[in-house]
Amino acid sequence: MNLKYVKMVCLSFSLVACNSPKEEQKNLEESPIQAQEFSTENKKVTVYTTASDTDFRLTITDQRSFSEGVQPLESEISVFVEPKKTFQTFIGVGGAITDASAEVFAKLDPKKQQELLTSYYDTENGIGYTLLRTSIHSADFGSGSFTYVEEGDKELKTFSINHDKQFRIPMIKRAIEMAGGSLLFYVSPWSPPAFMKSNNNMLQGGKLLPEYYQSWANYYAKFIKAYEKEGMPIWGLTIQNEPMATQTWESCIYTAEEERDFLKNYLGPTLEKEGLGDKNIVVWDHNRDLMTQRANVIYSDPEAAKYAWGMGFHWYETWAGGDPMFDNLAKVNEAYPDKKLLFTEGCNEKFDPAKYQFWPNAERYGNSMINDFNNGTVGWTDWNILLDQTGGPNHVGNFCFAPIHADLNTGELIYTPSYYYIGHFSKFIRPEAKRVSTTVSRSTLISTSFLNTNGKMVTVVMNASDEKVSYNLFVGNQKTVVEIPAHAIQTLVY
Repeated sequence: MNLKYVKMVCLSFSLVACNSPKEEQKNLEESPIQAQEFSTENKKVTVYTTASDTDFRLTITDQRSFSEGVQPLESEISVFVEPKKTFQTFIGVGGAITDASAEVFAKLDPKKQQELLTSYYDTENGIGYTLLRTSIHSADFGSGSFTYVEEGDKELKTFSINHDKQFRIPMIKRAIEMAGGSLLFYVSPWSPPAFMKSNNNMLQGGKLLPEYYQSWANYYAKFIKAYEKEGMPIWGLTIQNEPMATQTWESCIYTAEEERDFLKNYLGPTLEKEGLGDKNIVVWDHNRDLMTQRANVIYSDPEAAKYAWGMGFHWYETWAGGDPMFDNLAKVNEAYPDKKLLFTEGCNEKFDPAKYQFWPNAERYGNSMINDFNNGTVGWTDWNILLDQTGGPNHVGNFCFAPIHADLNTGELIYTPSYYYIGHFSKFIRPEAKRVSTTVSRSTLISTSFLNTNGKMVTVVMNASDEKVSYNLFVGNQKTVVEIPAHAIQTLVY
């Protein structure tokens, strides 16, 4: 393994030209909020690049100036940004701290633990994550299945989160501290306890039995209160991870009508009764393929819809063949503009250590993030932030990739290209930013833009082709020209 991929992440933000990343980040964080119309006047474009077959990893590679734009030719490739047209408000990018991530983290030496936290949660020397997801008791990523109650305890008298206090909670607290004291933190169950289900098993699907609807709703409330008592404020929750998938791991099936009725009659009212009515409830939490039907059923019922903040989704619909169904996001957003869209999980499946630096894995992230944001998504959450050299631990052998792996045999951290591709968004687009109209004249490139509250515009451009591309960046009636290498992603800050 080339050591350039496992070095301290702060070294990867190297200076090739212009300002240092530290200076640019300071500008991003400290520039005054601009209430007036966005202008390119007297602004430079700082270009950060990550590219295959180069040493560029979130590296400053260029600085450009704007000039008066003239009508581009059809033969040119152009990115058009119109600052006067803004859309959804961004809430952040982040990843999940699972039991697997926490178990691996605990085995690292203190310096590597600090490096990992810095790499993800520091805005200057890392990529500035602001979202966090974790599971309500066990998921597949961890050393085994468990719940917070004894088997058969319908009244939840034995409820305890002591299991999480060994590995998971300490890591979450350190992540929150590294992020500056707060993360937008939400939680998801993979399955109710076995005794509450039709198959008497946390694994292999099954359904929540009607006689346990209230008990299960109470379980969410107890979990949120227990975590908040530990000093970890919970922003929201999803109702069920992947409610249409019968998995070999923890899973539970809800039809659209069943999820609607559980939300309307049990979960929503219970959270309100328990003083947790401010928690944001996210429905669906599954792939883009069936999301429109789920939205139609739940959102068309006013008594259910009033409890739903929005819809979570994953990217795994391609398992059955075909391309990602980004259009479904646009359709849900168009039909229910008052409800939010949140990407809640994605990872590259089928771990193979020979593919740590497999570039298409990173391009999957870039393609999804740009298209998801352009279709109305407000936040984007990766799956495990850390796994070991086997792609685990996973108690059913469902080994996958993470942006960073720890080789526990050597004690080293391995940064995959996916980490840097995610960073092109999370490091520069900050919470409360507004998405700005951005289009591209050729399918060679894809792009999205956000305007931060400090007045800095951020445009992300991705080139998945085999050739370098010279493109015009038009911002209103101003333009500059930028070159992007083959198989590369760039963030332009101006």
